[in-house]
Amino acid sequence: MVLSQRQRDELGADLIFLLELLMEDGACKFGGNRKLHSFAFPVSSKTASICLAASYKSHGNRAIADYLRSNGYEEAYSVFKKEAELDMNDELDKKYAGLLEKKWTSVIRLQKKVMELESKLNEAKEEITFGGPMGQKRDPKEWIPRPPEKYALSGHRSPVTRVIFHPVFSVMVSASEDATIKVWDYETGDFERTLKGHTDSVQDISFDQTGKLLASCSADMSIKLWDFQGFECIRTMHGHDHNVSSVAIMPNGDHIISASRDKTIKMWEVATGYCVKTFTGHREWVRMVRPNQDGTLIASCSNDQTVRVWVTATKECKAELREHEHVVECISWVPECAYPTILEATGSEVKKSGKPGPFLLSGSRDKTIKMWDVSTGMCLMTLVGHDNWVRGMMVHPGGKFIVSCADDKTLRVWDYKNKRCMKTLTAHEHFVTSLDFHKTAPYVVTGSVDQTVKVWECR
Repeated sequence: MVLSQRQRDELGADLIFLLELLMEDGACKFGGNRKLHSFAFPVSSKTASICLAASYKSHGNRAIADYLRSNGYEEAYSVFKKEAELDMNDELDKKYAGLLEKKWTSVIRLQKKVMELESKLNEAKEEITFGGPMGQKRDPKEWIPRPPEKYALSGHRSPVTRVIFHPVFSVMVSASEDATIKVWDYETGDFERTLKGHTDSVQDISFDQTGKLLASCSADMSIKLWDFQGFECIRTMHGHDHNVSSVAIMPNGDHIISASRDKTIKMWEVATGYCVKTFTGHREWVRMVRPNQDGTLIASCSNDQTVRVWVTATKECKAELREHEHVVECISWVPECAYPTILEATGSEVKKSGKPGPFLLSGSRDKTIKMWDVSTGMCLMTLVGHDNWVRGMMVHPGGKFIVSCADDKTLRVWDYKNKRCMKTLTAHEHFVTSLDFHKTAPYVVTGSVDQTVKVWECR
């Protein structure tokens, strides 16, 4: 069959050229799947015969001839010109210079696109098999991150330690061991700016609820407060005696809490920068500290393998949670939207006070995620599946799932009601150190030791 101009336009120049390279006497015959460097051309079971116009054949021959000549294969060039019946005296047109390499670059682009489409096709097949009747639309509250990533953002020169979304604008912020904080637009993938000031690894970052203030802490033993509108450091706080590993702005916006390798947790006044409280009790490095939704409680986790919950007003240790078998790396408070699912999953009854919870998640180097009822100190469930240290986890904004990341390079989605891992994404080429789930937009962001930040779309 001779291709019409319309058919050539539909096939596109890249595919036409590939067909030329495979042709024998001007015809390409494909049966089943023909593969070229792992690039598959799916065809019907009927053998297809395609006759290419002489002009296209000539373009391909001239591109090959240019490649042979420009790479010094003079003898092969001479033989090929003769066999391809190219005019031996005709200097090759400059438009063929580098054409072969350009075409193979196109092949790589096409191959990447095919792989992405195959991934989406397999995902769709899984959904049809396991996700209920066809045509049923997934509730946005059940949207989860899907491969491949929307953006892979490079710029940091050392491992990324923390990633967080801005509470108002379409930006996210990443902290790194390169002592910098970077700001990115997660909708476009554009880099916006770098905040410099720390002199050692930036360990953690936190926004206030308005997004106007950003707190950061570092191995340089300082805590910095940044005006996120002018992108300037407005205050630096000193007081810890070792690496400051975690920081969070309290919900009221008046105070900052920090945790350190010096085994203490400190509370700082935003207005003055003064340390107003110190919480002591952990026996080893305090890895992370997080306030609950109303700021009345503070949770912390430590190398001493415990999770502690403190009463903010009195500094009293309300609970010491002790079932992990290794360093506890991360903690996350469970939002109230998840309470009905938790009560259903655990068969718990609402307390006499009429209010369940509060509930807390913890992730450990023992490779497990645990959920705790803080009021009783009981471990409600243990999620097993990660193959290495758990570095971050949080409840999905819809309340039905838990999303986690770990040193096994994966991002996992858990159906915690049934205590099973329902989706595993190979997220990075190295340990995944941090994740954040946007509260309202369908995005997840991850950071890694591979120095990249990745944005994942949920659907």
